[in-house]
Amino acid sequence: MSFFSPISVPQEVLFRGPMSTILLVDDDPLQASLRKSLLERRFPLVERVNDAAEAFCLTEQPQFASQLGLVICGLHMPGIGGPAFVAELHERLPQVPVLVLGSASEAATDYRGARVRFLPRRCITEHMLNAADELLAEAAY
Repeated sequence: MSFFSPISVPQEVLFRGPMSTILLVDDDPLQASLRKSLLERRFPLVERVNDAAEAFCLTEQPQFASQLGLVICGLHMPGIGGPAFVAELHERLPQVPVLVLGSASEAATDYRGARVRFLPRRCITEHMLNAADELLAEAAY
């Protein structure tokens, strides 16, 4: 159940594709820095936040939400974790695809939804970049 109502962003405002913003939600500062650096080599607009609360604050801003093309999350701390975060995000912004960078204790079956892709943590670098490309391209249609 969502505590907030979904954001209403007109379809004509939504821009998907290579210039869309990618939101990286990662609670590990070292990994987040590395991932953001890798993503910025291929995608010009990458924003990084530390946790789900920060991500939801950003997505509540219509200007940010209208440019959001992909969310990449690697949340593994106590509190709202990966599956709960993805479910809540899709209640608010169902059109935005999510790439989950899973932990050792997670499996793809923990995540549901047509616009969710799960990558095990061990295959991150090039796989993450390729999956981001694919999800942004799929969302453009």
